[in-house]
Amino acid sequence: MKRRANHFNIVVVGGGHAGVEAAHAAVKLKQKVALITLDPSSVGRMSCNPAVGGIAKGQLVREMDVLGALMPRTTDTAGVQFKLLNLSKGRSVWSPRAQVDKRLYERCVKKALSGLSGVKILRGEVITIVLNTN
Repeated sequence: MKRRANHFNIVVVGGGHAGVEAAHAAVKLKQKVALITLDPSSVGRMSCNPAVGGIAKGQLVREMDVLGALMPRTTDTAGVQFKLLNLSKGRSVWSPRAQVDKRLYERCVKKALSGLSGVKILRGEVITIVLNTN
């Protein structure tokens, strides 16, 4: 059976941190992915505070790094300041945080995604999901 060009195994809605990671993980599992976003030029864009890490997110980013996610690698590339927080307290609350160049981070994420053959970034808005089980 020949597959259509618009056939995808996985559809990811949104090109923020979670959407980018979902698309990246799915492609690593050899899935064909459509990433749908209102503005393809904003894929991977960070918020106004370009920090990665901190008390809660720092642990999550470490775990993502072990799994080969984009955020930790891109943070290493786009980082401008790396700091370990709470050094005056016990080791259990020490936490890494990085400040990144948000425009460089965005470019690196786009480059990483565009280098994957299984991801297609589509401009659009998802309003309804219709499943065809045939």
